[in-house]
Amino acid sequence: MVEQLKFAQIEKYREKLGDNGIKKLINEGTYFKNASFDYMLTQSAPGHATISTGTEPSFHGITSDNWYLPLRNELIYCTRDIDVNPVGGSFESGLNSPVNLQASTFSDELEMATKKEAKVFGIALKDNSAILSTGHSADGVFWFDNTTGTWMTSTYYSNVLPGWVMDFNAMNYPESYLNGMWNLFRPLQDYTGCLPDSNKFEAGFNTLNYFPYDLKKLRSKVALSSRNDFALLRETPFGNSFTTSFAIRLIEKEKLGKDDITDYLSICYSATDNIGHRFGPSSVEMEDAILRLDDDIKNLLAYLNDSIGKKNVLIYFTSAHGISEIPAVLQSYHIPAGYFRQDQALQLMRSYLNAVYGEGDWVKGYSERQVYLNRTLIEDARIPLEEVQKKVSRFLVQFSGVAAAYPYSAFEANDFGNGNLKRIINNFNSQRSGDVIVTLNPGWIEKDGDYITNHNSPYEYDSHVPLIWYGWTVNRSTISRKVNMTDIAATLSSLCKVPYPNACTGEPLVELFR
Repeated sequence: MVEQLKFAQIEKYREKLGDNGIKKLINEGTYFKNASFDYMLTQSAPGHATISTGTEPSFHGITSDNWYLPLRNELIYCTRDIDVNPVGGSFESGLNSPVNLQASTFSDELEMATKKEAKVFGIALKDNSAILSTGHSADGVFWFDNTTGTWMTSTYYSNVLPGWVMDFNAMNYPESYLNGMWNLFRPLQDYTGCLPDSNKFEAGFNTLNYFPYDLKKLRSKVALSSRNDFALLRETPFGNSFTTSFAIRLIEKEKLGKDDITDYLSICYSATDNIGHRFGPSSVEMEDAILRLDDDIKNLLAYLNDSIGKKNVLIYFTSAHGISEIPAVLQSYHIPAGYFRQDQALQLMRSYLNAVYGEGDWVKGYSERQVYLNRTLIEDARIPLEEVQKKVSRFLVQFSGVAAAYPYSAFEANDFGNGNLKRIINNFNSQRSGDVIVTLNPGWIEKDGDYITNHNSPYEYDSHVPLIWYGWTVNRSTISRKVNMTDIAATLSSLCKVPYPNACTGEPLVELFR
């Protein structure tokens, strides 16, 4: 799984890809060209959880990367678990587990069906990607620690790192990557269809937005403190190469695929996410990252085919979400676009509620396009909650870029048809969703720090992702019908003859059974 790779990017760069990487998957596998997520908040965590559980966020509970708990006045990170301890890395980075995932995953069901004889592992630079793509019963899940530059886990999985992981960490690959240069993978003239290498639209690294990048110099400038000494690795394609090397070492040392019991490994490539946020999807940096990712996939495929054999491996290649074009780029083509300034909107909304209901802390928080009201204060004031929700909704739709704002009460007992309302329903969880959910117009994004673009909408550019199957039982074909990303888990379960995940709403992809 790739963080932030939309379907259009695969098609755009398809002819530039090497013959033995992603193009090999397409040419020798089954290529679904119309696969999409069918919910509103297209973020990393909901994407991984939806793929692994085969159901929508309304059922698996990972409605967004973060959600707000008004009663505790606390912003909750999707995999945060204060009851576990770090193993092999820094304290804050280790407080993670699948505690908030409310449904079983394909790999959970595989573990139960084989009485734990199956080996299940997940790896990613991002903790939530590794954790949510495997589930509750994994034998090992590892993520990258910015502080130590090592792979780590938490006591949810193990009290000590396996010896081979410690040996891998001791080789200190991140240090060598970050002491080098990020040069173009190919000659500059090969990067056609991109924005100029240096342009006014990209944020870059502290405004530096053209090749080559001296990572050793950048590292000292970009790192906010010594506590994030290796964070820059996540912002370069070498983070993906580092992940590939670790994946191959894991397969070798854990002896995956060496017996008659099906094993499962989730690999998430995270670097494209940060590169896209900083440089946008049409940048030379993003094309270079995709071309380098293709080379990483080539190396992984070569290892799998040589050591295990194509007929003994089943691969699905997909993405957790897409990405919007930089609003300023769209505007340069006279296409409506812009930034929704959520902080300004929240400040004005608080003033409005104070004018209507009197001075009070009426709004507890705002997170991921959702407004969380102070329900205790509203109840004490004997004001109907639904009334306040509707007033907030009507107020928010006055802001530039807002397409609609829906009150919580609209989704409690309604079943909508297709369209954005259905996608909001699929994202709605009564315990974790806000009182008002905001949708923006196409091309509009929330302003988020120094990032110049984002994802997190139900639109084509965020929800439509590549889906390719390769290996065991897979024929060569291209499929144009619309499929839901919830279908992946159902397909895996059917092919491997294990029960569906317990909340699965997806259906098997019939083309893989012919």
